[in-house]
Amino acid sequence: MPKRTDIHTVLIIGAGPIVIGQACEFDYSGVQAVKALKEEGYRVVLVNSNPATIMTDPELADATYVEPITPEFVEKIIARERPNCPGVFALLPTMGGQTALNTALELERSGALGRHDVEMIGARADVIEKAEDREKFRKAMDAIGLESPKSAIVSSPPVMKGGKIAGYDRASGVADGLRLIDSVGLPAVIRPAFTLGGTGGGIAFNREEFEQILRQGIDASPVGQVLIDESLVGWKEFEMEVVRDRADNCIII
Repeated sequence: MPKRTDIHTVLIIGAGPIVIGQACEFDYSGVQAVKALKEEGYRVVLVNSNPATIMTDPELADATYVEPITPEFVEKIIARERPNCPGVFALLPTMGGQTALNTALELERSGALGRHDVEMIGARADVIEKAEDREKFRKAMDAIGLESPKSAIVSSPPVMKGGKIAGYDRASGVADGLRLIDSVGLPAVIRPAFTLGGTGGGIAFNREEFEQILRQGIDASPVGQVLIDESLVGWKEFEMEVVRDRADNCIII
């Protein structure tokens, strides 16, 4: 892929502190991304809430912000750095795990990226949505004819305030899940949306376990959504990780 000469500044969102469901190897990948981008001549701005990581070494990026990784704080950083960029100001959210992806999506949904003329690179917002939203991902698999376990989607209704989503009615989501489990059956796997590393999910073998994991899964998902999958416990699993770009180049890692 040819170098983008129109891009001047790249903002990288880090993963924050190491907790279950985020960080780990993302600190390493973020450091490598900063080094690679600087070698190509780009100005790199980094935001990471973890002062203990090597990513926040003041000698690494051109500008480093040790601030909370929230849409509000990141937008303030963009507003401060954007006037210093004579070319394209890009946001790279794929080096900070789930924290960075969720923050970038919120910035896209709120219109912040458009207001400050920021381009998301590395992954498009609609692609992240399709990969992270359990219902959209299932529909994508169905569309290409890929067989998947029997499942049901539980989506907590949004709570609107001032024309914007202020939260989610998670109690209604739990009630919906308790009703839908009969169509899937037990044991079942609960998979929260927009989480990583198995956060909030698990396998339930009875209704008591199911209700407990369902509640924690809906609470763990920032959009109050979980996928209830038919359990395939006892099957043999073969796993292969493939990286593919938009030009259909693929490598197995």
